[in-house]
Amino acid sequence: MTSGQYQLDLAEAAKVTAPLGHTTMMNEEKNVEFAEGSTSGESLRGPNGEEYPTEEEIKSLRRVCGTVPWSSYTVAFVELCERFSYYGTTVVFVNFIQQPLPPGSTTGSAGTDGQAGALGMGQRASTGLTTFNSMWAYFCPLIGAFVADQYLGRFKTIQISIAIAIVGHIILIVATLPSVIAHPHSAIGAFSVGLVIFGLGVGGFKPNVSPLIAEQYELAHPRQTVKNLKSGERVIVDPTMTVSRIFMYFYLMINVGALVGQIGMVYAEKYVGFWLSFTLPTVMFCFCPTVMFLMRNKYVRKPPTGSVLGKALRLWGFAMRGRWSINPITTVRNLRAPDFWENAKPSRQAVKPGWMTFDDAWVDEVRRGFKACTVFLWYPVWWLSYNQMTNNLISQAATMELHGAPNDIINNIDPLALIIFIPICDQFIYPWLERKGIRFTPIKKIGMGFVTGCASMIAACVLQYYIYKKSPCHDSHPSDCEDGPAPINVWVQIIPYILIAFSEIFASITGLEYAFTKAPKNMRSLVTSVFLFTSAISYAIGEAFVSLSADPLLIWNYGIIAVLAAGAGILFWLSHYKLDKQEDMLNFLPESSYKGRKLSIAAAATDSPPDTANEKV
Repeated sequence: MTSGQYQLDLAEAAKVTAPLGHTTMMNEEKNVEFAEGSTSGESLRGPNGEEYPTEEEIKSLRRVCGTVPWSSYTVAFVELCERFSYYGTTVVFVNFIQQPLPPGSTTGSAGTDGQAGALGMGQRASTGLTTFNSMWAYFCPLIGAFVADQYLGRFKTIQISIAIAIVGHIILIVATLPSVIAHPHSAIGAFSVGLVIFGLGVGGFKPNVSPLIAEQYELAHPRQTVKNLKSGERVIVDPTMTVSRIFMYFYLMINVGALVGQIGMVYAEKYVGFWLSFTLPTVMFCFCPTVMFLMRNKYVRKPPTGSVLGKALRLWGFAMRGRWSINPITTVRNLRAPDFWENAKPSRQAVKPGWMTFDDAWVDEVRRGFKACTVFLWYPVWWLSYNQMTNNLISQAATMELHGAPNDIINNIDPLALIIFIPICDQFIYPWLERKGIRFTPIKKIGMGFVTGCASMIAACVLQYYIYKKSPCHDSHPSDCEDGPAPINVWVQIIPYILIAFSEIFASITGLEYAFTKAPKNMRSLVTSVFLFTSAISYAIGEAFVSLSADPLLIWNYGIIAVLAAGAGILFWLSHYKLDKQEDMLNFLPESSYKGRKLSIAAAATDSPPDTANEKV
């Protein structure tokens, strides 16, 4: 599809996006006024004197980030606590399920030289249950997003989800008590119930907290502005770049929580017992409702609009009329036709259906949201490579020389690398590319994520080959070898972990950003949940790899995933490189006046346009 479909050039698209609190178009005097004697190609001024870029400036000026509001940092702290609790708890799942109770231990602790464990159910059981946990935790965001959009709003949904997750945490603690561990079948039953409730809480939290943090900035700075730096350079302050920065540091806080939680809980498991490694994350998690309560009147919050999913799907079905074909290639070609969405706009209908209560601009927003979802279709393959560090790479570490380090602490290389490299990318690499005139757009970042994910799996595959080759048992079963580990230092796993960390910076962070910036504003939780759901799909696909998650087939496991990541990355770029060229235009679409069923009804009752930017739930 081309930019001509929108009938908007970049400057015109930027002009029609009204500033916060205004719903009229920019040619009205109260919103934007032209500088004295200017033409449409010259400097534009907003209601507070802010200067908007011209078409020429959009194409030529360097772009910089704006200032992140302090309220966003408090949301990031809430996410830090939640991720501390999540990763601090789940990091010990593998040992809790797979490894047997150490001799003489009642809590699962094993001391400096021993291997912590509890239920002794083997690697396949641990891989299966940890995969289910992750799949469930990333399926539930679909539920959380629907509840937030339809009934409660993001803020209240987050609060209720926190309460549910706390109940799950408590049940998991019960499953790890010494008196329960002594009966493995009872322990695994309680553990499974705790997983289900815990995942439900996580699912309600995740799709709502990331839009909440970005809205603290975006609702007050919806448009590009121009400013002069102290150096005299004239630059564009780009809200999209600022949102990208917010999500990068949001992700950094996730990994601060993950790093501290994982390291601390691994040592709690090893030296005290599993009950402590499940209790401390629960205590940390209790900071979440505390901060949310204290900040309840400080956050910019949007009320529930009533779910618009049904209307969006109905719009898509309306656009598909007469385009179905028994030939799937023809159907796909019709889906990608230039007039697919244009012909579905209300202004194009001789007789507008009664359900079509939105405007043309909302059709453009829905089109953009559907485009984002097609981008996310490729993510399940990328997640396959990422997911290896939650199970198989932990087990791989146990077959090498640990030199006193617990096998499940090695994967903390990943969050540590992210904490180091996210600021480097934000402060040095990305600005350097911008100065060189290289737009490292979301589509390019995601493509690079597939490349580095593939490289990580190649490194893991080569490492697994040498483990089999050097194992004292020489039978391709190093995980069961009683003669000791393969004589390879476990810290060589730095290579696959750093590569997957860069892959997360390029693909995972960008996925959150893309979901926020490309979704209609009344569908942000939903589109974010679709992005998160791709991880659940990946975990479901990963169940097919469980049979490869044991000796002597692990080389095949890593190798096949590397090939899949490479192939998916190539096909992803071939499918979306044209979309990459539309990035600015998609970001600058005019904002729709349609806010959703609930707000539209309320506006009709008061005979006034809905203005929800600063409304509290």
